[in-house]
Amino acid sequence: MPKVICVGAPSSPPDRSSLPEALLSQDTSAEGTHAPSIEWVFCESIVDAFPLLEEEDVAGIWMDRTSLPQTSEIRGMMQSGLMLRDMPEGVALLDADLRVIWANHRLLQWAGRPAGTPLGMTFYELLHNPEIMGPDFCPFHTALATGDESSSTLHSMDNQYFQVHAAPIRSAESPRNLIVTVGEITDEILQQQKLAAIHQAGRELADLRPNEIFMMEVDDRIDLLKDNIQHYLRDLLNFEVIEIRVLEQTTGDLIPLLSVGIDEEASDRRLSAHPRENGITGYVAASGVSYVCHDVQNDPLFIPGVADARSSLTVPLVLHDQVLGTINVESPDVAAFSDSDLQFLEIFARDIAFALNTLELLVAQKANTAQQSCDAIHSAVALPVDAILNDAVHVMEGYIGHSPEVMDRLRRILQNSRDIKRTIQQIGQKMTPLEAVPADEKLDQNAILRARRILVVDDDEQVREDAHQLLERYGCVVETAHEGDEAVLMVRRSAGDDSYDAIISDIKLPDYSGYQLMLRLEKVMAHVPMILMTGFGYDPGHSIVKAKQNGLHPKAVLFKPFRLDQLIDVLKTVIEANPNVQHPPGASPDGNPPGDEDPDAARTASGGTKNSIC
Repeated sequence: MPKVICVGAPSSPPDRSSLPEALLSQDTSAEGTHAPSIEWVFCESIVDAFPLLEEEDVAGIWMDRTSLPQTSEIRGMMQSGLMLRDMPEGVALLDADLRVIWANHRLLQWAGRPAGTPLGMTFYELLHNPEIMGPDFCPFHTALATGDESSSTLHSMDNQYFQVHAAPIRSAESPRNLIVTVGEITDEILQQQKLAAIHQAGRELADLRPNEIFMMEVDDRIDLLKDNIQHYLRDLLNFEVIEIRVLEQTTGDLIPLLSVGIDEEASDRRLSAHPRENGITGYVAASGVSYVCHDVQNDPLFIPGVADARSSLTVPLVLHDQVLGTINVESPDVAAFSDSDLQFLEIFARDIAFALNTLELLVAQKANTAQQSCDAIHSAVALPVDAILNDAVHVMEGYIGHSPEVMDRLRRILQNSRDIKRTIQQIGQKMTPLEAVPADEKLDQNAILRARRILVVDDDEQVREDAHQLLERYGCVVETAHEGDEAVLMVRRSAGDDSYDAIISDIKLPDYSGYQLMLRLEKVMAHVPMILMTGFGYDPGHSIVKAKQNGLHPKAVLFKPFRLDQLIDVLKTVIEANPNVQHPPGASPDGNPPGDEDPDAARTASGGTKNSIC
């Protein structure tokens, strides 16, 4: 039996004259017929009538004239309906049981449902029961219970992500209905997941446990870092052709660190951080700006890394505004790299730069620890070895002309004692390779001091100990003596390669003055490279004046307290003036002018006392 829905009419059938002929023809309730052939369904509003329209036996709808909206409203309703039907977001109307009363075309398309699909299923059934990811795991019930809007994210079985927003309809006619809007956010979610994976990969690049750091050598750590970088660039970012170069700060050269899929000739190519004639890699390293080459055949900067490359993406490795190197990827397709690829690679490049810096810090820390260990050992044995040297030269004086065998043994004692110091220094150099130690401009300027033999004469043990610690950092070989006679014996038994390049003496020694020491040394040395130390105003017998008259260099005087840079400057001056000294190529006596204090090593002693060398 066909149904006719009456909207806004009283609870009795409308006047037959107001019905269309199509319906009247179905009504056989003439006189003498007791059962009508039309079922009349009465609704107070059009909203109440919507659910009934889904029933198959509904033949029509009748509205009381007073219930009809204005023509403009009808036009607006039609336009709104078309917009809802065809809008790019999904829209659905739900009842209190979360069943879909109406859904637009886009939502049905995302759900994989054909147009005209009978509704009445729940919203979750419409989308094939997706996973609710939150933040609200019951968004529809929340909206119905609180009367407020609620949102959540859904993950479908075919790996699609939807953002749903449920809002209750604030109407007395339908207080338990929900309007739900749905947005497809699959690309956004996948991008977020990829970003999270990149950040996690970046944290794992140089994530070493303490036991791993202890067990692994520098080369092992570098290999591990390269393996991790290659793994993540391939599996996470889908890059197959990769080249990473590290910038050598002193020369500007870009040294290959990792090459995957790059031609051997291209990998061995010498490149520098310069915007011209060094390809895109050199340009990026010089400018610190990423570069996307969409078509290599039309880009004058491009230098091929592989024969079939058609596009490339190059990003600088930057840490604290300093370029550490570059990372370059190439593709056989034109315009293969998108803005997302650029964004992802720039993020990962920062993690690579951080990992490289961490690796350098670990290497430097290991070198520093080794150096400190060697310094501590050397400091501990320096004065005892000096005592052995002092005793040996004293004993040698007593056996001159008496026992050649004893003299030979004493000479070996002297040589072995000096070899102990050399061995410690050599071990320290092996444990702290030059590539692990940052370049020091002042050490380069003071290259003339390297391997110079210095004798320090003072009865204060602290002065002698400071002499070892301060001068040996510049590569000097330091030996000490307590008094003048001991110094004379040390000089007499030091000849050839063991002769002293400079002798630093306090002006007041236990046995005699520094000037008298200078006179005695003139008898055993052709040239005495003497430096005298004294407190301000302390010069009994005008020793300094007499020493200068007797050949002491005019600048070879240190007045306590003095700074380390002043000591170094005077020492360089005396060594330069020594005619027996052979200077290394490029060494200059003016490398470190007076007053140019070394901020890391400048020290001062107590005024006018003898408790420190400087």
